Amino acid sequence: MEEQKQSSETPAKKIIGLTGGIGSGKTTVAEFIEEEGFPVYYSDVHAKEIVNDDADLKQHIKNLLGNDAYDENGFYDRKFVAGIVFDNEELLLKLNSLIHPAVKTDFENWLERQQTEFIFKETALLFELKLNESCYRSVLVTADDNVRIKRVMDRDGKTYREIESIMNRQMPEKDKIKLADFVIFNNEGLDELKSATEKMIVQLNAVSEK
Repeated sequence: MEEQKQSSETPAKKIIGLTGGIGSGKTTVAEFIEEEGFPVYYSDVHAKEIVNDDADLKQHIKNLLGNDAYDENGFYDRKFVAGIVFDNEELLLKLNSLIHPAVKTDFENWLERQQTEFIFKETALLFELKLNESCYRSVLVTADDNVRIKRVMDRDGKTYREIESIMNRQMPEKDKIKLADFVIFNNEGLDELKSATEKMIVQLNAVSEK
């Protein structure tokens, strides 16, 4: 009976941090991972929901940034907020100190409902916030700067200078590569990216079985 009980237990959950800078393609990799049957928690997506749904958080944000942080319909005004925190690192840190704990709690609640061994957590600030330290392994999606810039220009209509300014404020790719357990280079097409993602999952399984 004991052996039967052990075999039916859900395997221990292992959180895999997934990150990448602007234009890297980390969201596409996350979608490929989901196609392979693994759940992915999209931190940025959930954060966008939480800042609108959590009444206490909304009030704290208004206290920090003013009532204009939310529009006339009560929705978080991302453009307004970005405009006042982009060049104010102290204010950005204060804002993040409000949002990130709420996202952490939401992730923990989501995690309890998952049944697979590998659970992927997609977040842009994995290394900046040292979230990788609480992960089983970390995955970085990266690409050459010129490739990333062109993608974002085509996707968002931003200028070269705007994208360059955003990239300059993010942790350098060379530093992220040193910290990552797995690195997926995304300089080619979707077929190559999918193949690289599948290879990463095979390697992850191999590490887990040791």
